[in-house]
Amino acid sequence: MPLIDASVHIFFRDNRDLRSFLREPYASRGFPDYEMDWYGAPGGEYVPGSDDAGYPGSDPETVAAHVFGYADVAVLHPMTRGTLPDRHLTSAVLAAHNAMLVQRWLPHDERFRGTIRVNPEDLPGAVREIEKYADHPQVVQVGVPLQSRELYGKPQFWPLWEAAQAAGLPVAVHVETGQGVGYPPTPSGHPRTYENYLGFAALNYLYHLMNMIAEGVFERFDALRFVWSEGAADFLTPFSWRMDVFGRPHLEQTPWAPRIPSDYLPGHTYFVQGALDGPGDVGYADEWLSFTGKDRMVLFGSSYPHWQNARADALPSALSAEQRDRVLWRNAAELYGISVPEGVTP
Repeated sequence: MPLIDASVHIFFRDNRDLRSFLREPYASRGFPDYEMDWYGAPGGEYVPGSDDAGYPGSDPETVAAHVFGYADVAVLHPMTRGTLPDRHLTSAVLAAHNAMLVQRWLPHDERFRGTIRVNPEDLPGAVREIEKYADHPQVVQVGVPLQSRELYGKPQFWPLWEAAQAAGLPVAVHVETGQGVGYPPTPSGHPRTYENYLGFAALNYLYHLMNMIAEGVFERFDALRFVWSEGAADFLTPFSWRMDVFGRPHLEQTPWAPRIPSDYLPGHTYFVQGALDGPGDVGYADEWLSFTGKDRMVLFGSSYPHWQNARADALPSALSAEQRDRVLWRNAAELYGISVPEGVTP
């Protein structure tokens, strides 16, 4: 069976490397390092061997050798420095990551696909970046940070979603690495430990998703697709049930979103399934995946080179052949327009 890895994280080699892609005056400015993260994994952030040629995820040849040992196509997601106080500096850093992706990574191997990073706090700059790369044959999505300072359903973001839809590109939301000025990961502040943070961080994806449904984003942009990377599929069913229960008798309050909330999920909502989501290898894993149509929403993602590096052979044994087929490659192929590998019957 073919495999599409929908989440491979790439980095600059070091700060000097990043500065070489920045224009002045930003090349002389200060910015956070990748390691400035409040919740580093206690056992180390990266899998062994990922740093053989420098910083993990920074060398195309090393990443290709590791990832294409199990995958046929890899969707690259540049990891940046978070939301910085100066929105112009944030946009410059993201533009540098995009240039690095397109100049260094995508030409290295035709099996690489790319995520263009944009700054939601600089809408004109974000739209320009989308338009700049929209026609690149290996660019398959737009990336924004999970740690937004406003919910993504709010009208100020609509020009960005409109531009992504016009370009035919899904929008991927991913937790950011380098610590910027984002809000605490809970409404009540910062937890103390990495384990505590990791246990509920994915709820933030649902805050955005539920707000987008309530604000009528998918009614307004009927071809818009969102990929919630690295989590939250395990929260989807109970939260969508809850939204339906509260939303059904109050639809008159949201005339811009006249359907039951869960009706907006199919065709708009996708999740990258990592090693940490779902019930694990249990007998009811197939039934769990079928709830709320998740078997058509979930994409396999390794999170390489991060420690939770998921493996395809670790998928629950109870999944049906069709579910396994969809999670490992078919959902991603349909979402990103990736050609079906030769010899595979669609």
